[in-house]
Amino acid sequence: MHKYIIKRCIQLIPILFWITFLSFSMMHITADDAVDMFYEQSGAVSEAVKAEKRKELGLDKPFFVQYGSWVTGVLTGNMGTSFISNKLVFETFIDKLSATVELMLVSLSMTLLIATPLGVLAAVKQNTALDYLLRFTSFIGNSLPNFFVALLLIYFFALKLEWLPIMGNQSDWHTVVLPAGTLTIAMGAKYMRQIRSVVLEELEKAYVAGARARGIPESTILLHSVMKSVCITVITLAALSCGSLLGGTAIVESIFMWDGVGKMAVDAILTRDYPLIQAYVIWMSVIYVMVNLAADLAYHYLDPRIRLEEGDGR
Repeated sequence: MHKYIIKRCIQLIPILFWITFLSFSMMHITADDAVDMFYEQSGAVSEAVKAEKRKELGLDKPFFVQYGSWVTGVLTGNMGTSFISNKLVFETFIDKLSATVELMLVSLSMTLLIATPLGVLAAVKQNTALDYLLRFTSFIGNSLPNFFVALLLIYFFALKLEWLPIMGNQSDWHTVVLPAGTLTIAMGAKYMRQIRSVVLEELEKAYVAGARARGIPESTILLHSVMKSVCITVITLAALSCGSLLGGTAIVESIFMWDGVGKMAVDAILTRDYPLIQAYVIWMSVIYVMVNLAADLAYHYLDPRIRLEEGDGR
């Protein structure tokens, strides 16, 4: 087990290197840079002033020199300073991360609390009116894009009914309801369909027929046997969702002005704020590897049939 964890962490090093190198390259092939974006609202600014600003930021150096300086800074614990705000990148990122974590926890909790029982219920009531209704609802929820769902929720709950505020604000729990609800609709629809399929597959297996033949109640079979397989599916879905949610849902955060890392990344891209973009890229790479590792370890704990390649004596 320990060897497997160490191996996965080591694998992160070349992944981070290539991802950061590619993102750094793509940012530098654009026609304009952070200096152009910085002075865009200032009217006519001479090229001499821009050249001086590029020299100050180190943008006048060759590409590989800039990348090497950035890598050296990261390895020594310095992720640089934002080109636009002049604040430390690490402090800015941590400040935005708390909002994203809050949105992730609320939306994921809502999704699990709603989708898991509905998915199981749809499987148990297969081919009934309730099953058809739940499947149709999940199909609609899975088909609607997030931005459209966000606009619908804003129109009905914020503008028409005036129950909830539009703008995000961590100091008031009401403001997280609409962005979290937007994410829950799409995730919940996907979760419900997957959970229904897993439950139906498990109910057709031989051990379920044997348990029924021995007179074991259906609820006991469902809760103590079938739900173990459902848990593995839920962990897989939750792991993937955690990766995307912790990376920040840029569209939802931008619509609701939720001040998380997704909105930060969009703003950084628009202003060509390279240090912030690179910090976001590193975060996305690390979080996906770590979340997948956590999911693998959870599989091993829940299902003894699943064995990791290292750590089990094989």
